[in-house]
Amino acid sequence: MPINILMPALSPTMEKGNLAKWLKKEGDKVKSGDVIAEIETDKATMEVEAIDEGTIAKILVPEGTQDVPVNDVIAVLAGEGEDVKAAGAAKPSASAAPPKAAEAPAAAPAAPKAAPPAAAAPAPQAAAPAAQSNGHAGRVFSSPLARRIAKEAGIDVGRVTGTGPHGRVVARDVEQAKSGKGLKAPAAAPSGGAPSIAPTMSDKQILSLFEPGSYDIVPHDGMRRTIAQRLTASIQNVPHFYLTIDCDIGKLLAAREEINAAAPKDKEKKPLYKISVNDFVIKAMAVALQRIPNCNVSWTESGMVKHHHSDVGVAVAMPGGLITPIIRKAETKTLSTISNEMKDFAARARSRKLKPEEYQGGTTAVSNLGMFGISHFTAVINPPHATILAVGTSEERPVVRGGKIEIANMMSVTLSCDHRAIDGALGAELIGAFKQLIENPVMMMV
Repeated sequence: MPINILMPALSPTMEKGNLAKWLKKEGDKVKSGDVIAEIETDKATMEVEAIDEGTIAKILVPEGTQDVPVNDVIAVLAGEGEDVKAAGAAKPSASAAPPKAAEAPAAAPAAPKAAPPAAAAPAPQAAAPAAQSNGHAGRVFSSPLARRIAKEAGIDVGRVTGTGPHGRVVARDVEQAKSGKGLKAPAAAPSGGAPSIAPTMSDKQILSLFEPGSYDIVPHDGMRRTIAQRLTASIQNVPHFYLTIDCDIGKLLAAREEINAAAPKDKEKKPLYKISVNDFVIKAMAVALQRIPNCNVSWTESGMVKHHHSDVGVAVAMPGGLITPIIRKAETKTLSTISNEMKDFAARARSRKLKPEEYQGGTTAVSNLGMFGISHFTAVINPPHATILAVGTSEERPVVRGGKIEIANMMSVTLSCDHRAIDGALGAELIGAFKQLIENPVMMMV
């Protein structure tokens, strides 16, 4: 019996992916473990392995196809001894992909505040079409061509009125929607559900404010939509408060220079590591959370999740957005280990080669804009974290010591806290512990 190859779920929250490339073609034999395709999620490009042996009888979803739902049949595999042509001609069995119902996100946004810690994974644009359908609860039927045209035009296909069979959205519907015809109003979020990320003004209203031909429309990709959705939900659902403190990093800069000067060399006489100020920040934040364990938490409606280790996410800019790879158990790692892990993460993040387990989860995060000359800013918490530390640039400033004005290397940091989990005094203890460690880096080693 032919074996259906399904669009895999590469993360707990993935609902759609882009089939970037087929590495096997029809007629090729594969065995379990062979890499057969590359799938793009909103954050990374990942390889898909075959789990059965046989011959690729039919490729149903061509490479380059966008927004393929999880569990859709993407190819058919003929088993050992089967007629390849017959297997390729057979219609995919509906029973092979029963999880189709999982595409309906109606239940997903029912209680975002009660999401377990695993909800740290960047959530693909699942909530947007929750209340939209073409006669089927929570699901929008549309042709691949219609979805591609809608994506290129920056139109939510769930807002397009379908005129195809059974209300299916077809290409002509999207073409008409470009001029505002057949567009439904953005769906309101269900009571108590995930907030809508639709703007207060419709696309048509916004564009009417500008002269035709005076702008270009660049469609949002999956990453930008995900960032918009998650951060909007964070601001709307998480009560933020902010604590700012100035740190004298003179001792840190001296220690950094000494450590880097003493770094061992490889065969090519290059240092095996080069510690940055950010590496000290990551380590200091990790140790501070161990000293103030009531801040190393995640809020859930059923109870407070108290973490044993400090898993520190670090914001890394990449084309079209950002991602936060995580230094696991950062409190246990040396500065050189943290430095080398971050260099590897940053390089792979920019080429979208991180694995989901390398950027999902974490207990806190660090966002550093100091290298851009920013002296102070506030950062948005990335649930289920309860904190995020925004780090500004280090600069020489006049300070008063013993009644005298001196010049010191100062760095401002701002801690964003989730007030549901952390109260003001507790947050002050955490940022105070961070200040003590960053100003006396030798204390990180104790």
